[in-house]
Amino acid sequence: MSKTPNASSKVIGRIRRINEAKILKAAELEFAEQGYQGSSINKIAQRAELPKANIHYYFGSKQELYLKVLETTHKLWDQTLNDFKPEDDPHQVLSTYIQHKMALAQSHPLASRIFAKEVLSGAPELKLYLDKGYKEWFQGRVAVIEAWIEQGKIRPINPVHFIFLLWATTQHYADFETQILAAMGKRKLTQKDYDLASQTLIEVILKGCGLTTQA
Repeated sequence: MSKTPNASSKVIGRIRRINEAKILKAAELEFAEQGYQGSSINKIAQRAELPKANIHYYFGSKQELYLKVLETTHKLWDQTLNDFKPEDDPHQVLSTYIQHKMALAQSHPLASRIFAKEVLSGAPELKLYLDKGYKEWFQGRVAVIEAWIEQGKIRPINPVHFIFLLWATTQHYADFETQILAAMGKRKLTQKDYDLASQTLIEVILKGCGLTTQA
């Protein structure tokens, strides 16, 4: 019995999602190791174990694929900030955000390093993405923190630099893992290390906001 058009579309969609995920993972590894200039579609195809034509079919070019990796990483890191609302409990959402970012530092360190390298080089490939409403999105996050201050939920702090602090402290564990391992005399961070780091950041940041560390 032949498949219905709807069933065929589902199969094609599933294959596409699988292939795109394989390509993005391979591209993440290649860009992290070789940088944008040192990478090639051929090498990414070899890592993904897919024909080179598949890469071009799904992403068009190396630049398009690189931008997709960067945009996916950026959205992943900032995703939890999207959920901040004036009516929220800062203790709960900040604790959740820090735990989420630390989990990403543990599970997606390469993606974070690719993003960091791009920004350190002046964001030549990411500039257009950042120019498309990013400032407005950031100001929306600032406004939420300002609302918490006005409501007396947290003590007066500079919301802009507070967000930068949240980014820096959590992504440090991905971007500067080599330095951290050298300082701690370890070859790899354990789950206990990440849990302790999360707990420490939560305690310090919440207290800095005038919050107790007890929910």
